[in-house]
Amino acid sequence: MLAAAQRMRRSADFAATIRGGRRAGRGTMVVHLLLDEPAPASTARAGFVVSKAVGNAVVRNKVRRRLRHLVRPLLGDLPDGSSLVVRALPAAASASFAGLAADLEAALAAARRPRRQR
Repeated sequence: MLAAAQRMRRSADFAATIRGGRRAGRGTMVVHLLLDEPAPASTARAGFVVSKAVGNAVVRNKVRRRLRHLVRPLLGDLPDGSSLVVRALPAAASASFAGLAADLEAALAAARRPRRQR
């Protein structure tokens, strides 16, 4: 379980992160990362989007629990005030725990990389 200060709950926070953040996708998920200026005493926050396309309620909750467990230690590496939204794709339902972990770390690393100049 994530601490209350580390959870995103308001839809406006999700929308701001998805619209303004960097996006990186892998086979089982899409990661949206918004690196903001830290507000006083703010910590990195995470939110999860697991739609009905992933599966029934049991499968969606299983995927959400796995993602939450994987994100918890990674939040400490993010700068204060940043927001992370992890959107699970239908392939996440049949992915192994190790596969989800590899995809999450790769997607987060890609989202943190600076953008190339065109």
